[in-house]
Amino acid sequence: MTDGTLQDAMLGLLRKVSTEAILPHYQTLSAAQIESKAPDDLVTVADRLAEKMLTEGLARIIPGLPVVGEEAAHANPEVLTWLNGDCWIVDPIDGTHNFAHGKPPFGILIAMASGGEAHAAWIYDVLTGRLCTARRGRGAYVGEDKLVAKSTGKNKPVVAISTLFMNPQQRETMKSHIAPNYTLVDIPRCAAEQYPRLALGINDVSIFERTLAWDHAAGALWLNEAGGKCARLDGSPYRVDEPERVGLIGAASPALWHDLAARIGAAA
Repeated sequence: MTDGTLQDAMLGLLRKVSTEAILPHYQTLSAAQIESKAPDDLVTVADRLAEKMLTEGLARIIPGLPVVGEEAAHANPEVLTWLNGDCWIVDPIDGTHNFAHGKPPFGILIAMASGGEAHAAWIYDVLTGRLCTARRGRGAYVGEDKLVAKSTGKNKPVVAISTLFMNPQQRETMKSHIAPNYTLVDIPRCAAEQYPRLALGINDVSIFERTLAWDHAAGALWLNEAGGKCARLDGSPYRVDEPERVGLIGAASPALWHDLAARIGAAA
């Protein structure tokens, strides 16, 4: 399959799932159609339907390639073993908390990985149709336009810090030692929005604690291919086959990444 054919097939699938599985449920969900998997972790009928359609559609695009979906992995953790080999990685609705409450942003995240590393990425904004894509070593795109990451250019860089999964000590460290050096903004509760913000001149840096593959495989690859930097706090690359590992920094440039990493290291 050529790159062009793959891109056309992926865009068609993303649009179909958005139109048939996600948008019909947007702002129409009943309480019975929303469940809590864990504290602050929701799932809706639209998540499950979207993942089913994506799994079936991806199987038609590349037959035999396993699909690691967020909801499938929640139902059967053995699915995570597929992250060690060749696989698709799918978040059917990233930003479910927003979606369940009838507000943006939310999107679809898909990555292809091999040997623990993502090598292709698709980040789709369901409401606007914005499609961010990347192939390892070939750059990052928004639509058909190649992207070079840019910062906000502000003297006090803009930071979005996800503290949802941090312990009290980590939160206090962020509040006392990190936040005062930055312009603090709210997180969008949606990696499909946060990663584009880091390359489009909206945010400069972001800190993530929980780093599950379906949330970060596509975004980390896309940001790095755009010329930003996404890596673990110790500088090691993000890998999809480390489900228990926590801590990740994304930045609009390597310089911004290194400055934040140094501040976190000094505060530890």
